[in-house]
Amino acid sequence: MTKADTYNVQAKKTRTIDLPEDVFALPWNDSLMHQVVVSMQANMRTPVAHTKDRGDVRGGGRKPWKQKGTGRARHGSVRSPLWKGGGVTFGPRNEKDYSKVINKKMRAKALFVALSRKFREEEILFVDEVSFDVPSTAEARKVVVALASIKGFEGMATKKKNNILVVTAGNDKVLAKSFNNFGNVEVDDVRNLNPMDVLKYKHLVVVSPKESVSFLEGRAKAKLGAGKNTEKTTAKKISSEKVTKQTTKKKATEKVATKK
Repeated sequence: MTKADTYNVQAKKTRTIDLPEDVFALPWNDSLMHQVVVSMQANMRTPVAHTKDRGDVRGGGRKPWKQKGTGRARHGSVRSPLWKGGGVTFGPRNEKDYSKVINKKMRAKALFVALSRKFREEEILFVDEVSFDVPSTAEARKVVVALASIKGFEGMATKKKNNILVVTAGNDKVLAKSFNNFGNVEVDDVRNLNPMDVLKYKHLVVVSPKESVSFLEGRAKAKLGAGKNTEKTTAKKISSEKVTKQTTKKKATEKVATKK
């Protein structure tokens, strides 16, 4: 098991926790991350750009001049793409579907690969509890400044864009409102954690690490554990089939030899 230190809001070390290797100790997989992130970006895309082709442009119902006898090039409509004011050829259309299908196991593993890289680069901070009685930007600011005093996390107090992603064990509306005035801080539930957000933000602050890590570990077992069992079962099946074929072939050879 991988170990990590946890801190309180005063930036004092409180204890050490064990982290599952299936979530925080996976090797980097460049091709997997690229495929999953590109697919997620494509699924978020809303086609806005739209051009009119020759069938959408108003007018052009009459042939501009007769086919023969004028000495001019033949045309059937003034709304041809060749004409000024005509339709657009191969332009963007808003009915185009950019969505891509992502395998659930691929998406889950991509999240754990991203978390593992964050952990190796020492950009994940585990905080026991961050809570406010009422939404308070001033108190939230004090927490950020205090956590920035921890070695390796000094940039939390100065980075202007995509600075901190605060991951909570539940939907904490008071905490979210407290950080709402910070343009470089985002608060989200651990259930909504995804590879894009992990890669987007420089620092990851995990609040209530026991509950959050437990949820991620359960998700890893549910999504990836079944795959490992299936692979083992498939390997055993293939092995038993090979043994059966070899046995059948041996018996057939012995039978032929006996007849001779």
